[in-house]
Amino acid sequence: MIARNLPPGAAGNQGTLPGPKRRVGQKRIISRAGLATALAVLAALFVTAACSRPPADDAARKARVYELFAQYKKDFPNAPEVSAEDAVSLWRQGKLLPIDVREPTERAVSTLPGAVTAEEYLADPGRFGDKRPVAYCTIGYRSGQWAEAKAREGLPVANMAAGLLGWLHAGGTLVDAKGEPTKTVNVYGRTWDLAPKGYIGVW
Repeated sequence: MIARNLPPGAAGNQGTLPGPKRRVGQKRIISRAGLATALAVLAALFVTAACSRPPADDAARKARVYELFAQYKKDFPNAPEVSAEDAVSLWRQGKLLPIDVREPTERAVSTLPGAVTAEEYLADPGRFGDKRPVAYCTIGYRSGQWAEAKAREGLPVANMAAGLLGWLHAGGTLVDAKGEPTKTVNVYGRTWDLAPKGYIGVW
C-alpha cells in the first residue's frame, strides 16, 4: 500500500518540513527595546547614586542637617532645646554636660568631649554641679524624645538642636574612646552622612 496525502515527515513521506518564517527586523526591534531598558536602568541608578551622595560643600550639608531636624522635631515639640552654637559656647566655658543617648557601638567611635551616657547622668544628676545638661544623638531625634520625656519628669535637661552633626558644623570637636581628638564619626546611616568635609562618616 502506498501512503497518500500524508503530512510532511509522517511515515512513508520524507518530505522536508518547512522552516519558520523569518520576521524581518524582529531582532533589531528587540535590540532597540533592550537598549532602551538598559539606559533607563542606568539613569535610575545614576539618580539614586547622586541623591545618596552628601552635598559637596559644608554650607549645603549644614542646610540639609537643619532641614531634616526641622522635620524630626515635630515628634517632640515640647523638648527644651539648646542650639548647637550655644552648646559649643558653653563647652568652651567649661559649663556644658553633654549627655550621649546613642548606642554603645556609636559611642565607641567618638563622642563629644566630656560626654556621659544617659545612664551615668540619671544615676546621680546632682553630682555634675551647675553644668548645663544637654542631650545629643546623631541629629537630635533620639535625644529630643529623651529630653522631652525627662523634662516631664522634672529633670533640667535640654536637647541639642541638630545633634552631633549640628555640633560639628558649629565648630565643636570629637574625641575617641581614649579621649584623643578624632575626625571619625558614626552618623547612624547614609542619610545622615552630612558631617563637615574632613570628617569620616561611618555607620
